[in-house]
Amino acid sequence: MNLELWGWRSLFEASMAPYRTEGWTAGRVVLEHKHLYRVMTEHGELLAEISGKLRFQASGREDYPAVGDWVVVDARPSEGRATIHAILPRFSKFSRKVAGQVTEEQIVAVNVDTVFLVQALNQDFNVRRLERYLVLAWESGANPVVILSKADLCADLEEKLAEIHQTAVGVPVHAVSALEGEGLGELAAYVRPGQTVALLGSSGVGKSTLINRMAGQEVLATGDIREEDGRGRHTTTHRELLLLPEGGLLIDTPGMREIQLWEADSGLSAGFQDVEAAAEGCRFHNCSHEREPGCAVRAALEDGTLDADRYESYRKLQKELAFLARKEDVRLQQQEKAKWKAVNKQMRSVKPR
Repeated sequence: MNLELWGWRSLFEASMAPYRTEGWTAGRVVLEHKHLYRVMTEHGELLAEISGKLRFQASGREDYPAVGDWVVVDARPSEGRATIHAILPRFSKFSRKVAGQVTEEQIVAVNVDTVFLVQALNQDFNVRRLERYLVLAWESGANPVVILSKADLCADLEEKLAEIHQTAVGVPVHAVSALEGEGLGELAAYVRPGQTVALLGSSGVGKSTLINRMAGQEVLATGDIREEDGRGRHTTTHRELLLLPEGGLLIDTPGMREIQLWEADSGLSAGFQDVEAAAEGCRFHNCSHEREPGCAVRAALEDGTLDADRYESYRKLQKELAFLARKEDVRLQQQEKAKWKAVNKQMRSVKPR
C-alpha cells in the first residue's frame, strides 16, 4: 500500500529511521476503539493494540495514539494484527478540555493540515461559539477554514457572511449547501492527495452530509433536521479518518456540545488580532483596559472601531484560560505527589537481604 496516499511525508522519515532497524514499520491511525486502533500500514489495514511499555510510560491522554497519528508498529499481517510501540512527532494537534469539571485534555485530531470549522446557517448560527473554535484551531497548528453549511436555509446570507468575516479575520469563509451541491467545488483545493482535513462543529451542522457529498457516495450515516430547533440529529459517534476516491483525507468528528479551551494562549492572540492590535496602542504595556489613562482599547470601544461584544468574549476567554492554567498546575502537583508516594511505598515494601 502507498502510504503517501494516507499522508506520509518526508518530515516523518527522520523520526522513523531508528525503528526500522527493529524491523518495525509505520502506520496511520484511522479509527480508535476503546482499547484497540485500526491502523493503515504498508500491509493494509491492521487491528493494533499499544505495547505494555508504551502504556506504562504514558502520563496522560496525549501520550496515547489519536486518530491521524503516525505510529510505529510491529506488524503481523498474517494475523491482521499489530502492536504499537511509539507515536511519531505530530505537526499539529487540535485539543480541547474534556466536558465537565475534570481538568484533562481531549485530543480531537492530529497531523491535520486544514481544519474545516463547520457552522450551520440556521438557528445554530453562533458567532461566539465560532470564536472558540478559531482560537483552538490557531493553537493546533493547522490552518482554519470556516464552512457555513445549509446556505439554502439562510434568508440573510450576506449579513451573516459580513459578521463572520469581521470575526474570522483573514480566514477563508465558504457558504455551502450540501443538499443542493452549492459551493462544494471551492473546497476541493483544500482536500488534495496526501492532505488531511478535519471537520469540526457542533452536533447536526451537516459534517457527515458534507463528507458524503465530497466523497461522491454515502460513506457516513446522516440524520434528519428537527423542526423545533433546525438542528440535525447527531449521527457521528467516533472520530474516523477517511480516504476520498480522488485523493485527500477527511477526519469526521462527533459534534461538540461543549468547546472548552485547552492551552490556547497563542491561539487567543491569533483569533483576536484586532483586540491585541488595539492594545498595542495603550500608554502602559500592562494596561488592564479599565481606568488607566491613554488606554487605546477603551478608546476603540468608545468610537466603535472595536466591537464591545467581541471584546467581552476575548476577556471571558482570557479568564477561562487563566483559571484552567491554575487548575492544571494543581493537578500536575497532585500527580507528582502521588507518583513519589507510590515510589516510596514500593521501596519500603522491598525487604533487605
